[in-house]
Amino acid sequence: MSKGEYKYYHLFRCRLSRTGICVHLFQWVHLIVRGKICKRLGFILKPKNSSPMLPWVIEVKTPEEIVKMRAAGRVAREVLDIAGRAVKVGITTDEIDALVHEESLKRGAYPSPLNYHGFPKSCCTSVNEVICHGIPDNRKLQEGDVINLDITCYLNGYHGDCSEMFVVGEPDDKARKLLQTTYDSWVKAMQFVKPGNDYKDIGAIIEDHIVERGFTTVKKFCGHGIGSVFHTNPNIFHYRNSEPNGQMAPGHTFTIEPMICEGTAQCLTWPDQWTATTQDGLRSAQFEHTLLVTPEGVEALTGKIETSPVQFWERESDVHNGVWLGTTPAAKAREEIVKAASTGEN
Repeated sequence: MSKGEYKYYHLFRCRLSRTGICVHLFQWVHLIVRGKICKRLGFILKPKNSSPMLPWVIEVKTPEEIVKMRAAGRVAREVLDIAGRAVKVGITTDEIDALVHEESLKRGAYPSPLNYHGFPKSCCTSVNEVICHGIPDNRKLQEGDVINLDITCYLNGYHGDCSEMFVVGEPDDKARKLLQTTYDSWVKAMQFVKPGNDYKDIGAIIEDHIVERGFTTVKKFCGHGIGSVFHTNPNIFHYRNSEPNGQMAPGHTFTIEPMICEGTAQCLTWPDQWTATTQDGLRSAQFEHTLLVTPEGVEALTGKIETSPVQFWERESDVHNGVWLGTTPAAKAREEIVKAASTGEN
């Protein structure tokens, strides 16, 4: 999401013109062929209300909305795990996209990126020097590639958004350092989240961690609030800033998603108007969770589950050993369950 972008529309509804019956689009997924809706049925797309213009005005989710956010986050996590397992030498990102599309619909969800402001695919696949918003294509993944899979699923009116890095084969030493540094800075930032803290202070935590290790943080894109609207307040900058983006409070839902680069953090945008790459061609890495602020701290609504793969940066982290699911007692209890499951698999 670019800074200053506030108005996004993502609540789709449709009407059967002959019967006048209103139904959610996602109950009629058999009428969708790669996101193209049969116009003969007269479907009408209704925009969701825009985000508040003041950056410190942040929606507080109700208990009922939080239940829906948890469900959307769970679906996004399941789809991300499936897509991640498909990463291997020789597969194309188009094939991964098709898998994401199919698995989202299987779960009664819609892949949020598809047709979002004209985005042509169901997920973002950002390989090597691609910072974010990579459009899946017919390029085959090669040994040593690093890839970010960014998955967002829209379920029962709410979005769950997450991304993770995957390595094709074995990473080189520089890639290992980039991935570990990016992951650790992200976890440090998430551990900071609790009621009363300022959103602006997230960025300094990330920047301080990565700069002393020789990396740079992208300033063109940011994390964001999320709920029934895909992107809304607050904006989450991943660098030191003094923006008046409000204070954390129970019921807030948002993403932290730092984009960290081996070289320059300056971006190039491809002619497709989506793909953003580093100017020097060096690699970039990113992780993302949808987070919920609670009275006791923070929980990852897109956190890993018992069947999720555990990556080397989780096992080798000096910031948090093992899968990170949040700071609340409930999140810590789930971490132990996931840890026991992953230990049993090994």
